[in-house]
Amino acid sequence: MGLLASLLALFGCDAQRIAKLEEGVSTEADVRKQFGDPVDAVVAADGSRTLEYPRQPEGWTNYFITIGPDGKMSALRQVLAEPYFVMVKTGMERADVGKLLGRPAKKQSYALKKDEEIWEWRYQSGGTSNKVFSVTFDAAGKVIAAASADDPRDTLGGGPSSR
Repeated sequence: MGLLASLLALFGCDAQRIAKLEEGVSTEADVRKQFGDPVDAVVAADGSRTLEYPRQPEGWTNYFITIGPDGKMSALRQVLAEPYFVMVKTGMERADVGKLLGRPAKKQSYALKKDEEIWEWRYQSGGTSNKVFSVTFDAAGKVIAAASADDPRDTLGGGPSSR
């Protein structure tokens, strides 16, 4: 199976998995049955747990699924979208950006540019346009810039949609 077919199958599977879950009814066991083990689980002060399911680097989504203190799923969010990107502000810490957007597709350091580091997430805009959201951090780990651009894999070739 080619890479594009594999990616389409993954997204189709995610939609089927999501359809089997219901807020206020599904339990953490139900979520894990559909999505497997998360890459991270963050426990909040109220006892709720947010499970992270990234589809990076080749996918276009990062899912955060929250399990309330009652053990029931209270939210399922796909966080690689404009409403979350606009929350990234100059001065934010790396950890806060990670909590907001999840695991990036790529991290790249630039020692000659004052130890800057850039994190990138691949996402789809309007369901059809492949984009990259990038956040640049300074040497202290604070956001100094954020921007969206066309996915270079599409404009330069070699990406999943060019096959």
